[in-house]
Amino acid sequence: MAEQLLDIADVARCSGLAPSALRFYERKGLIAPAGRNGLRRTYHPDVLARLALITCARGAGLSVAEIGRFLVAQPSDPDLRTRMAARARDLDEQVGRLTRLRDSLRHAAVCDHEPIVDCPDFKRAIGEVAPPALAAGASAL
Repeated sequence: MAEQLLDIADVARCSGLAPSALRFYERKGLIAPAGRNGLRRTYHPDVLARLALITCARGAGLSVAEIGRFLVAQPSDPDLRTRMAARARDLDEQVGRLTRLRDSLRHAAVCDHEPIVDCPDFKRAIGEVAPPALAAGASAL
């Protein structure tokens, strides 16, 4: 039994991406159509998992070029592995900053200090969230 192909509109609906984004990813070599049904592109259903990976990577700040290199990476590519490990460390730092920001916003939501932005606990939390260079400059003021 032949595998059921998905029309570009179905892939767009299921992935949450616009058809123009699918065509863009296709031009960049990130996905490939299985063929055409008339004038419309068709895709194998496994393209949805690939698009989920691409969407996640884009959300994490990877460029289309970085994603393209990652999608064709081989275990024998030490340069790519080094870059991906560095990117993972960057994401760890970003997750830490976002976690501290979330916690400071939760504090602000229940804080009764007037104004909230002058609350010492809030200021301390925000100082911990700021990028290191900015936080150092702020403490020097």
